[in-house]
Amino acid sequence: MSDLNDPRVFFAAERTLMAWNRTGLTLMAFGFVLERFGLFLHVLRKSPDHAGRDLSFWIGIGFISLALLMISFSIVQFRRVLRTLKPIEIPVRYCTWGGIAMNLSVVMFGIALLVYLFSEL
Repeated sequence: MSDLNDPRVFFAAERTLMAWNRTGLTLMAFGFVLERFGLFLHVLRKSPDHAGRDLSFWIGIGFISLALLMISFSIVQFRRVLRTLKPIEIPVRYCTWGGIAMNLSVVMFGIALLVYLFSEL
């Protein structure tokens, strides 16, 4: 990837991974708010007969799914970058899997959120 032989290359890749994580979390939160907004509208309308899923539910699910795909892809990209780095570019005894573990945990919690949203109602 580079001939800099500088650990800053690795740290830049790790910061990028975490930036994708933050963006994904933001998309997940936005999707959850959209999904809950539809429920709020049903309460305002006072229509208990219509308890089904409307457009806001599916748009919210779409945003959450997009976030999960984006975070998963960022893990793949980070691993590709790691394979191109030389040992001198990674600090000695530095944990390279910390960012990957964080992103994987966000993906797992996102899947749990989708399961919860689909099991409700």
